[in-house]
Amino acid sequence: MKFAEMTAPQLRALDRESTLVLIPISAIEQHGPHMPTGTDMMICGALCDAVESRCADRVLLTPTLWLGASAHHLRFGATLTAELDSFIATLCEIAQSLLNDGFVRLMFVNGHGGNVDPLQVALRELQPEYHDTLLLGGSYWSIAGDVIAATLDGAHKTVGHACEFETSMIMHLRPELVDNSQLRDAGELVSDRLHGLFNSRDMMQRTREGCTGRPDLASAEKGAAMFAGIVDGIVAAVDTALAQPLASDYTDFVD
Repeated sequence: MKFAEMTAPQLRALDRESTLVLIPISAIEQHGPHMPTGTDMMICGALCDAVESRCADRVLLTPTLWLGASAHHLRFGATLTAELDSFIATLCEIAQSLLNDGFVRLMFVNGHGGNVDPLQVALRELQPEYHDTLLLGGSYWSIAGDVIAATLDGAHKTVGHACEFETSMIMHLRPELVDNSQLRDAGELVSDRLHGLFNSRDMMQRTREGCTGRPDLASAEKGAAMFAGIVDGIVAAVDTALAQPLASDYTDFVD
């Protein structure tokens, strides 16, 4: 079920208890010299579309939120961003619109690293008022890390930025948007950690060209394999979420 394609009466008729609302969130930002700025939106949107097609009887999919928290890319240009407070408020307001309409199970699926912290803050802000609902959120790569790590050949076994993973995914989904002439080793990634502490650095400080890892090792075949594995992982998460009790007290969860 797709929220944007349904009428108001159709949406009102949905059984709130047995419906999970899937909310993809992403970003529009520079992705190095070889990848489209809409990479995060395309990947996250396609994954959630595939999940909805497999779970159409129990998943209500909202349109993909394309604006993310991307200020750390601004110095490279080719980036659209929201201020952190605005982005957190937007996530809360999307959720509140659904929760106040009676939906009780929400899952944000994130496709951009800069959204991770603000998403968790938004869920924390929502929870005190909606403690008897299910409020979930996380990045798609955290759901299927084993599949991703097993498929990648480079030393970076996780999702970076315009990296082997993202390049492979776009080669699978939209190969005409990858500039193959610009594929090369992205070079060393400057750490954002210092003695175990988070060191706030932007992408101009951390990367040579705004990308990471080994995009030169990417392939459409890897992208197809990882896409299928991630969809399986999200579908499993959906089924687990729908089986969770809606409760507000410890004793409701533990016998």
